[in-house]
Amino acid sequence: MLREDVTDAIRAAVFAELAAVGFSRMSIEGIARRAGVGKTAVYRRWKSKLSLVVDVVGAVAVQGLPAPDTGSLYGDVRALLEVASHALRHPVASQVIPDLLVEAVRHPEIADTLKAALLDSQQGVVAQIVQAAAGRGELPADTDPDRALDLVLGPLYWRLVVVRTEPPRGYLDDLARATVAALTA
Repeated sequence: MLREDVTDAIRAAVFAELAAVGFSRMSIEGIARRAGVGKTAVYRRWKSKLSLVVDVVGAVAVQGLPAPDTGSLYGDVRALLEVASHALRHPVASQVIPDLLVEAVRHPEIADTLKAALLDSQQGVVAQIVQAAAGRGELPADTDPDRALDLVLGPLYWRLVVVRTEPPRGYLDDLARATVAALTA
């Protein structure tokens, strides 16, 4: 029987190692050292560094984001932007996500896991926002949730993950207003 506290320590160590050294320089030895366990404890749970990272990142994807329900399209979009902004600016995420995006080019398993973590879970949240707004008459019933996802989160990912600059004051409010305007046009 595998001890859950050891598994949790290893999972936490994976994110810390990814943030500190990146996927390519990360090692099972470094993860084990950071977790305070032996290498065999890691290998009992995962066969390789790749399978470990895919599992840990995939577990985060399962948690997903809750769909905001503020009673208005603007409020829901603004709330989603706030949560996503906070998550993307987290010190570990701000190091791990860009590194894993680069590794996804070389490892299809990482690409699939990132798709589930970053796209599939967020598609579901935005689809709920669109459906609720359509039910309130704020959006047409045939509004495309994928287009809405691009409009809501695309600019935020661009600024925080690609360009890596801090948004100016009022950016999330402005982005929410612009997104709502584009969706309702």
